Amino acid sequence: MSASPTLTDRNSPEPTGLKRTLGVWSTLTLGVGAMVGFGWVTLVGGWIESAGSLGATLAFVVGGFMMAIVSLVYAELVAAMPKAGGEHNYIIRAMGPRWSFIGSWAIAGGYATVVAFEAVALPRAIDYVVDLEQIHLWTVSGSEVFLIWALVGSVVAVLITIINILGIKVAGGVQMFVVIFLFAIGALQIFGSVTGGEGANFEPFFTGGSAGFFAVLIVVPFLFVGFDVIPQAAEEVNIPPRKVGNISFISVLIAAAWYIMIVLTVSSALTHDQMATSGLPAADAMGALFGNQFFANLMVAAGVAGIITSWNSLQLGASRLMFSLARGGMLPAWLGKLHPKYGTPANALIVLGAIATIAPFFGASALGWIVDAGSPMIVTAYLLVSISFVILRVREPRMERPLRIGGKGKFGVVIGGLSIAITAFLCSLYLPGMPAGIGIESWLIFGVWWIVGAAFFMAIPGGVKPGPNAEEELYEKVLQKFPRRRG
Repeated sequence: MSASPTLTDRNSPEPTGLKRTLGVWSTLTLGVGAMVGFGWVTLVGGWIESAGSLGATLAFVVGGFMMAIVSLVYAELVAAMPKAGGEHNYIIRAMGPRWSFIGSWAIAGGYATVVAFEAVALPRAIDYVVDLEQIHLWTVSGSEVFLIWALVGSVVAVLITIINILGIKVAGGVQMFVVIFLFAIGALQIFGSVTGGEGANFEPFFTGGSAGFFAVLIVVPFLFVGFDVIPQAAEEVNIPPRKVGNISFISVLIAAAWYIMIVLTVSSALTHDQMATSGLPAADAMGALFGNQFFANLMVAAGVAGIITSWNSLQLGASRLMFSLARGGMLPAWLGKLHPKYGTPANALIVLGAIATIAPFFGASALGWIVDAGSPMIVTAYLLVSISFVILRVREPRMERPLRIGGKGKFGVVIGGLSIAITAFLCSLYLPGMPAGIGIESWLIFGVWWIVGAAFFMAIPGGVKPGPNAEEELYEKVLQKFPRRRG
């Protein structure tokens, strides 16, 4: 099915299609960089304290396996439908427009919260090296907000938005450079651990029993959010569809290896007491391994690199999703407008950039609520994609699939069923009373996002059945309902 232009662009001389400029390595770094953000810099000490050095490692092995199963589902679907918008395309074909909107609006909300979080994480990381707490503004929920601190996040938000507007080739080039830098620092940390780590620091290997293991496991899958950015940008990838699917899966394996490496190297560098008092355990571990604060600051630079890669990828992915929804008539048509020179969804990027620009002025505490609100949205989208995968395997067995997971038999359906079970389990963790249950503030933010989405949901015309032509049929229904949107 060919890509259809936006509602207002069908009869316009403006560009209506995204440019295919991403190669293999830029696509891979897009996915890997999205997953390897900043959380590992601050949270690794807590993981090791909760489950022990080997307990935390095992949790990442299990969690990585879970997300690898989900990524296999995405791998087949992105190869079969290499279009911008990822989840939107898969769910509309399997379950119809309204279910597609629910899944797409969910993942868009999750991406937006992560983009906002990264705008706050950046000044927090830099503040480890340079004092940014200058010119006090106000206090939000116990979090002190300083002008210089907030401006660092806001200025970078503007720069990342500009980079994305200039084109995915520019954004992909920046992404590749920063990911290479990040992994070079990771290699240095491994060297330091091998030559300067202490075996005694690994003890206790396991702590907290099953509760400790589970405390880490429930966090693991959400550190992998971002491999699904590759499907969002599939319409801009200039490689065979089968290879796109393989890259999506490989990116999860690389991210899992990164997190396991961080757990093991930090375990070798710091004692239990040192981890308990460290604000940035990964940075302090690097300093301890080489006996110099310079190396600790270098690891902070790696953390900053992780922030930039995750932020860049998720803002890019969210903008393509909004573009795809607008192109199909589910969001206002102006969000589907492409920049006349650079061919990027500039309006969608500006909306996301505005969220990131404002975010630092609300302080870290309030944004913690926003991030928690985004997590159940993300796993809801994963669940709907997994269900769509199974539906399409059963209903459209002859659908062209350049990459068919599980071979020619029905083992692929088994993998899809396992993905459904995994994502349903993850969704259940956020319910009240469950281990990852979120607070009332986060549920309020969650509710506001869905109230806004309900306005768009109610405007989606009914009577469009799922299938390969569902998006075109929906487009025609939207034009009948809103004739002024015709180009």
